[in-house]
Amino acid sequence: MNLKRALRKFLLKRGYDFSRISPHSHPLARRRQILDEARINLVLDVGANTGQYARQLRREIGYTGRILSFEPQEVAFRTLQANAEGDGAWGVFHLGLGDVETTMEINVAGNSYSSSFLEMLPAHLASAPESRYVGRETIQVRTLDALFPSLCRPGDQVYLKMDTQGFESRVLRGAEGSLDRIAIIQMELSLVPLYEGEMLFHQMCAHMKSKGFHLVAIEPGFCDPASGELLQVDGIFRR
Repeated sequence: MNLKRALRKFLLKRGYDFSRISPHSHPLARRRQILDEARINLVLDVGANTGQYARQLRREIGYTGRILSFEPQEVAFRTLQANAEGDGAWGVFHLGLGDVETTMEINVAGNSYSSSFLEMLPAHLASAPESRYVGRETIQVRTLDALFPSLCRPGDQVYLKMDTQGFESRVLRGAEGSLDRIAIIQMELSLVPLYEGEMLFHQMCAHMKSKGFHLVAIEPGFCDPASGELLQVDGIFRR
């Protein structure tokens, strides 16, 4: 057994792994290649929570363009605001996005990032009991179509990321007039029903195809810790 194999075996036994950072085998390297090839210079980070996705773009992918993050929850937004401080190319908005301009109540989850406008289903609770709803907040909801002209400059190459816990189809409905200006869309996709009324993986893939986008990458996401069953993935779609 060579040194590399022995080291990997040692790490695997302790719950770690190492691999070559290549677009063929590593999701972050693949996403970096997609961003680079599409010449993305503006990322719309919808459902930003505390800024985890934007910080990953900066620290692990090396993206240096503009990021505009949207987060409706008050506590999460305050942390997002603090995390974006000092980054002149990262703007934050205390808003939710949907298909109408209104105010709505969002269900606040115990783990914050599982919060949703939709009701959580038993499969989600069984796999992540800490995500149980603990309260509600009334928040402002805008449509991307209403905001797009003031956010995006002519010639911008736009990457739309959505992590809205089953609300992605509603965000897309509010962006119908802006889709032809968006080059790449990344969104969370459930393989089993996790939120009431959400569009599942196969349904969303068909919907995106009807809008002129095709699936180019899948990143693994939420899984059941007991069975190992994959429950959610991130799909990346390109026009």
